[in-house]
Amino acid sequence: MRKSLPAKGRSRDAILAEMRDMKGGDADWQGGRVPLFVFKANDEVSEVGKEAFFEFFTENALGGRRAFPSVKRMEDEVIAMALSLFNAPDDAQGFMTTGGTESIIQAVQTCRDWTRKQRKIPTFRGNIVAAESVHPAFNKGAGLMDLEVRRAPVRADLAADPAAIEALIDDDTMMIVGSAPSFPYGVIDPIRELGALAERRGLWLHVDACVGGYLAPFVKMLGRNIPDFDFSVPGVSSLSADLHKFGFTPKPASTVFYRTPEKAAHHGFDFDQWPNGRFLTSTIVGTRPAGGVAAAWATFEFLGVEGYKKIARDLMTFVDAYKAGIGDVDGLEILGSPHLSIIAYGSSAFDIFRVAEIMQAKGWLPGLVQKPKGIHRMMSMLHAPALDAYLADVRAAVGVVRQEGESRSAIKATY
Repeated sequence: MRKSLPAKGRSRDAILAEMRDMKGGDADWQGGRVPLFVFKANDEVSEVGKEAFFEFFTENALGGRRAFPSVKRMEDEVIAMALSLFNAPDDAQGFMTTGGTESIIQAVQTCRDWTRKQRKIPTFRGNIVAAESVHPAFNKGAGLMDLEVRRAPVRADLAADPAAIEALIDDDTMMIVGSAPSFPYGVIDPIRELGALAERRGLWLHVDACVGGYLAPFVKMLGRNIPDFDFSVPGVSSLSADLHKFGFTPKPASTVFYRTPEKAAHHGFDFDQWPNGRFLTSTIVGTRPAGGVAAAWATFEFLGVEGYKKIARDLMTFVDAYKAGIGDVDGLEILGSPHLSIIAYGSSAFDIFRVAEIMQAKGWLPGLVQKPKGIHRMMSMLHAPALDAYLADVRAAVGVVRQEGESRSAIKATY
């Protein structure tokens, strides 16, 4: 039924009370029962981000150049710090966006326009080649620009297969993609091999580090085996990384970077054929919340390298315990060899989706992978306090499924 605007306004208290009542039907993300969408380091980091966001609640990041130099300064400094983190050349450039999808779409558009200039074909519409595990944002961007995405099978270890990717490359290929890590499996693709392929074939390599970009460098600093994935790899032309995931900043905040100014020059939108003169923006959206910029800057300044390393240490210690607990359940196995905090597990002995159905009935929002079938979780420190309860319910659910025998699930994998 259509809802009409109230004839008279309601009181603040009544509105807030109804909103809080509505939240009663939401999934219990604070209790660690949601496997994606929300991220947390600790209460202190969350409070700093929240306070910084509301300090710039009203300002508009679109007006950073003209009206709000404070916002422009913070945005520039976030980009500078991130470029250093990702081992970018001195003349590399970057931009803040509102999310990973926007970062990816802008990288695709930048590559397309740069390719058009290089090939001297103003209407060129090429293709993108990536592993089948690459994020759907590439297809979304391609759909908007009338491009093609070709998805290659992954290797047995669920990482991208450079040979399979190369087999799909043709004269119209403009970009290849690697993930760090892939969302379905949490595996960092062989970026060095893809970089060598990109250089050999004269192609643009984009690294989608939207999930792992602000976690992997600090995990690597701890001495863990994290493959090279950033601008330290020759052949990487661009990289996307979400601040509002494992940078632990409030939404919306992401970043996208380019190795050279020549490539970055194709990123923005610049138009002056209208009455108000030049319209210049570095994002697909126009207006965007300055709070997202301010909160990212404040979080970087608050944590620093040592703060992020501590969070990475705590998180990976929890992830180790999680993987060990899953591995102790008879019939369950981790899919691939995940590098960070995305873990998917499945079973060759029974229907893992039936396990997910039982877990859902117990209040756990299921994350699923459909190829191969598995239960998927992208974890932050929100999930640590719920570890014992989660593992206990998994063990119980597996026991039920084993007793049921040939029962099959009706649940479908949905992001």
